[in-house]
Amino acid sequence: MTEAINYTHIIVGVDLSDDCPTVIRRAAAIARTCEAKLTLAYVLEPIAFAYGGDMPVDLTGVQEQQVQKATADLAALAKSTSYPIQQQHVLVGQPAAELHYLAEQENADLIVVGSHGRKGFALLLGSTPNSVLHGATCDVLAVLVKKQTGAE
Repeated sequence: MTEAINYTHIIVGVDLSDDCPTVIRRAAAIARTCEAKLTLAYVLEPIAFAYGGDMPVDLTGVQEQQVQKATADLAALAKSTSYPIQQQHVLVGQPAAELHYLAEQENADLIVVGSHGRKGFALLLGSTPNSVLHGATCDVLAVLVKKQTGAE
């Protein structure tokens, strides 16, 4: 006997790349089947992380501009699916940790992220989907996004 999967709240972690509509469509199809709430989330790493926190300059204004642009880009991306996006979050922090925290706060039972199918060291050392998988308290789906080639 198989147990039916019935997700109630799906969070889609996006990176605002050209691949996002594919990932969102896959999550929307699952949400439609389960009649689940669908949330988009983008995590912006703090500017200080890029400079190791050693910059003597206040970058707060620049970070706020990045958040505003990301908010606008996320709103535009939300229009890429006919399924209603009920929430949109732009978070600042480490992507996996922020997605884990958001999923717990929102009682989400599935996190969907895109993956480019990296192998070897690229997968071990820097893959966001891999990081989201480890430490998640709910299911995680990595949607494989294949790069388009000229032959297709």
